[in-house]
Parts: sequence; C-alpha cells; structure tokens
Amino acid sequence: MSTRAPEAPAKGTGLVLLTLAAGQFLMTLDSSVMNVSIATVAKDVGTTVAGIQTAITLYTLVMAMFMVTGGKVGSIIGRKRAFSIGCVIYGAGSLTTALAPNLAILVLGWSLLEGIGAALIMPAIVALVAGNFAPRGRPRAYGLVMAAGAIAVAVGPLIGGFATTYFSWRWVFVGEVVVVLGILVLARRVSDAPPESRPKLDLVGTVLSAAGLGLAVFGVLRSSEWGWIQPRPDGPELLGVSPTVWLVLGGLFVVWLFLGWERRLEARGAEPLVRPELLSNRQLAGGLVLFFYQYLIQAGLFFTIPLYLSVALGLSAIDTGIRILPLSLTLLLAAAGIPRFLPDVSPRRVVRLGLLAMLVGIVALFASIDPAAGAGIVTVPLLLAGLGIGALASQLGSVTVSAVPDEDSPEVGGLQNTSTNLGASIGTALAGSILIAFLTTSFLTGIQQNPAVPDSVKAQANIELAGGVPFLSDADLQAALDQADVSEETATAALEANQQARLEGLRAALVVLALVAVLALFAARRIPIQQPGSAPG
Repeated sequence: MSTRAPEAPAKGTGLVLLTLAAGQFLMTLDSSVMNVSIATVAKDVGTTVAGIQTAITLYTLVMAMFMVTGGKVGSIIGRKRAFSIGCVIYGAGSLTTALAPNLAILVLGWSLLEGIGAALIMPAIVALVAGNFAPRGRPRAYGLVMAAGAIAVAVGPLIGGFATTYFSWRWVFVGEVVVVLGILVLARRVSDAPPESRPKLDLVGTVLSAAGLGLAVFGVLRSSEWGWIQPRPDGPELLGVSPTVWLVLGGLFVVWLFLGWERRLEARGAEPLVRPELLSNRQLAGGLVLFFYQYLIQAGLFFTIPLYLSVALGLSAIDTGIRILPLSLTLLLAAAGIPRFLPDVSPRRVVRLGLLAMLVGIVALFASIDPAAGAGIVTVPLLLAGLGIGALASQLGSVTVSAVPDEDSPEVGGLQNTSTNLGASIGTALAGSILIAFLTTSFLTGIQQNPAVPDSVKAQANIELAGGVPFLSDADLQAALDQADVSEETATAALEANQQARLEGLRAALVVLALVAVLALFAARRIPIQQPGSAPG
C-alpha cells in the first residue's frame, strides 16, 4: 500500500497528534487507574481482591496475545479503520465494565473487550504517526504520544483514587466512554491511504503467536504467586519446579514454531503475519530491545515508588498520586523539547543520556531511603526518571518505524507494543518478586536475631512467613499484632523488623532496576547516530 508521509506539516496535524496521544493515554490508563481501588471494586461486584487482580492480569494478557495480530489487521483493512473499530470495541468494553454487576461481566468488558480494542488501537497509532508526519517531525510526534502513555501511568492512581474516594470507580469507565466518543469524532481528521491489497489473515500464525506470547506473559504475571523457579510453599509445581518456568519455556518454544511457520509461508509466497526478516533488521531490533528495557524499568519504578509512599510512609492514594506527578513534568519537557530544540541530535546519544538519567534517579532514591526519610526524597529521583523516560520516548518510536518502509509500520506497531507489554509485565513481576523475597529474608532474620521475640513466635514466623511476607504498613501490622494479643515488647520488635525488611526489599528491587538500566546502556549501541531523514554527516 502507499503510505508516503507528508514532507511538510499538514493543516490539522495538531488535532491528529491530540487524537493519537489521547488514544495512547486511554490505553495505558487502564493498566494503572484501578490499582488503588481493587478492594472497593471487589466489594461492589461481589468478588475477592484475587478476582479483580485476575481481571487486571487478563487485560494485560489479551493485549500481549493479540498485539501482533492487531498490527496485521491494520495492514489489511487500513490503519485508520482498525483504529476506529478498536475504539468502538474498547468503548463498548468500558461501558460494560461501568455497568458490571459481577466479576464475569467485569472480565468480559475490562479484560476481553478492552484488551482486544487496545490490540487494534495501539499498533495503529504507531502506523498513523508514520503516515501523518514527515520523517523530521516524527520524533516529536512519537515523543508526545509515548509521553501521553507514560503520564497515564503516573496520574492513573490519582484519577482512580479521586474517583473512588469522592464518587465511584465506575465513573472512571464512564469517562473512558466519553473520551472514546471524542476520539472517534477527532479521528476524521486523521489521514490514511487505503490498502492496495487485502491479503488473507494468517490464522495459523495468529494462533501460534497468541499462544506463545500468552503462555510466556501469563507465566511472568503469575510469578509473584508461584515463584520464578522454586515453587512457593503450598503453591503448584511440576517436577519440583514452579509452573512459571514451564510456561515461559513453553511460550518461547511456541514462538519459535511461529517464526518457523512464518518463514515457510514467506517461502511459499504467501502473506505471513510478521515477516521474520524484520527481526533481523539491526536498527528495528535495537529499538524494540530498548523499548523492552524502558518499560521494564518504568514499570518497576511505578511498582516500587507507590508502595514506598503508600505503605512505608502511609500516604493516601491521592497524596501518593500527587507525589508522583513531578515525573510527568520532566517527561513532557524531554519528550516534546528534545525534538523541537535539538532536531538533529544523535538518537543514540539522547537514549544513552536518558538511560543515565534514569540510572542516577534510581541510585539517588536507593541512597535516600531510610527509616527517617519522608515523602520528599522521591521528588528528585522522579524528576530524573521522568527526564530519562521522556528522552527515550522522544527517539525510540521514530527509530523503530524509520528502520523499515512506511508500509511495514503497522507490523512494526504490533512488534513495538508487544515489546513494551513484555517489558512492563516483567518489570512489575520482577520488582515485586525481588522485593517480597528480600522482605521475607530480612523480616525472618530480624525476628530470629531479636532476643525480645519468644522462641514460639520465631518458630511460628518461620512456618507462616516462609511463603512470602506481605508488604504491610506499620498500622496494619500493629492491628494484626493487637489481634494476636502479643506482648508490647514482641510487638515493638516485630514492627522494627518490618520497617527494616520493607526498606531492604525496596532497596533490592531498586538495585535490580539499576542493573537493568546498565544493561540497556550496552544495548543502545544498536540505536543509530543520525536522525531519520537527515543527510549523512
């Protein structure tokens, strides 16, 4: 198909950018907006917290499974049409969720319909940016679109906490329906060349890619409950190993089968779901790897920092959201300002500086955390992290799409969003499992070494807490100790051990995120040194 981008900014590109950024914001918002309201939602629909967490997991899972297919559908029916159809499906899912009387309807609306809608919308956004902006304007456009998604993660808890506290969580989804209607109205200004041919969808490839990615992501998402390798006490196991290992290995094997099938299709002259040669493109592969690292670090930070603020310091959901907002400021400044004021800067240099900013922010937070620290210690680290995320957002989208002809941009969109979903899933699961593992070890060690704790309590702690110490606030632990009617001396020792264990768990998670940032710096060698469309220097 012909997807030649305009050479100069067309009239109305501001509305186009607003439309696509709003779509990205909405798709990302759902992953964070209700995390602070899980207990309330569970009560309203007559289920448990585990039931709502399952719905959230399934939403992520459906997106990851069908993102590649969604990109291909955009190539077949047109990116704008795929975007609009996805919005309709997503809006129907939001309305269903807002009216859900029970968990089954909630899963239908939130997990299934919204997940399928997002799988159509997100790859189309990548392709529509490529089709509506000239190469020199794409870094800024991609930066703002990706910034909208990152800001949604930052403000999601604030929006969810505010709506749940003063109105109802259901109004969040009603608001999503209104936003979808506005996006559909504005989408008329988005241009898209009609597809020149309508190849058949590779159904075998669709099943294989969905199964492979689904197995791997599901295993990662369940790792906090099952364990990564060694199964948790009373948890499922197969041959003495956690199901997480088998699911991830099985998923990778199915993905290998998928790539073999795609090569066979291409050799026969048929239309594959994804052309394997795309993955051998050094620049595209480098961009996808950096997207994976960015979202892994980003998700890890958005897991650990709210936990520190809300549990360790006892801030409310709204106050926690307000404390995270500084990240949005520098994120927007970097995402929009770098392409505007430094249009010819080396993408590799920007990416490396962005990763360094994230690394310094993580290290600064690690160094600042101590029992006497207040909420103010997160401000500078969040400003640095936002600067880094915005810097990467300003370059990576343009890097991946410019690596291939414009007609391949829908497929690139599917691969890009698969990479980001994998990164976000692993980032949350990795940070959570490391935090809990170190929290468990530290808490048990503190109990064992404290002479104020009776031997009977130590033995009971070993039995009950070996499966993972919950990340408890001091108030919650004090209430549990009061209910258990332990002595004041034992309660004080347990509270001190819990405080120290929380901090050590947070520090351990931050150390791992810092190591990932260092690994990403090495991977940045695959990012080009020149902006797309610029003449060689």
